[in-house]
Amino acid sequence: MSKRKLIIAGNWKMNKTPAEASAFIKALKPLVKGSKNEIVCAVPFVDIQTSITAARGSRIKIAAQNMHFEEKGAFTGEISGQMLKEMGVKYVIIGHSERREYFGETNRSVNKKVAAAFKCGLKPIICVGESLAQRDAGLTADHVRYQVKAAFVDIPAEQAKKAVIAYEPIWAIGTGRTATTEQAEEVCRLIRMTVKELYSKRVSSVIRIQYGGSVKADNAHELFSMEDIDGGLVGGASLKLDDFATISAG
Repeated sequence: MSKRKLIIAGNWKMNKTPAEASAFIKALKPLVKGSKNEIVCAVPFVDIQTSITAARGSRIKIAAQNMHFEEKGAFTGEISGQMLKEMGVKYVIIGHSERREYFGETNRSVNKKVAAAFKCGLKPIICVGESLAQRDAGLTADHVRYQVKAAFVDIPAEQAKKAVIAYEPIWAIGTGRTATTEQAEEVCRLIRMTVKELYSKRVSSVIRIQYGGSVKADNAHELFSMEDIDGGLVGGASLKLDDFATISAG
């Protein structure tokens, strides 16, 4: 296991009303009080304010699930990084596979959002990962390396080292299928080597890389014990109080 601090981020996706979010976080607080890990809940936009209020006095940080790359303007339905920052948001998920697949997110827009997040003081959780067809075709390494390189175009090293990269094999999200520990570690190591090529060993040694894809209470410990896996981006299990508390304990 590395000496990097584990970051456990729950991606709630489009779930929980503001009242439900508040109740969940208040119930979670005492369950993770003794955890040494960084704990993040990525909540829907409408839940941010109540979640931040509920999380006060705890080690739980609140993240957004997306943001626009412009500071303001005629972008109906969008949210800027500065708006999130002013509310007290610490992290923002960028380039999740669902955003790429359903909402036209591209490598270029991911890069612009990463730059915008850093500009306003947010830490991006940058998602990368391959489809089943790409894995079966032996394209995992090429595809993931390209996504990482594209995300960090023109991002200086001092910012890059503060980012979090989440490796999410698309074929393992919400399917019940999970990459083996060895498969997950192999790609996370590849990501770290790619960061080293882009920047330096110093940057690659401190940047945190999560695994995401059907992370559950019964497989989290084994996954997080790997040298190049520094936590998880947790989907369905993050909506279950006891499961997420167990995962957050590391």
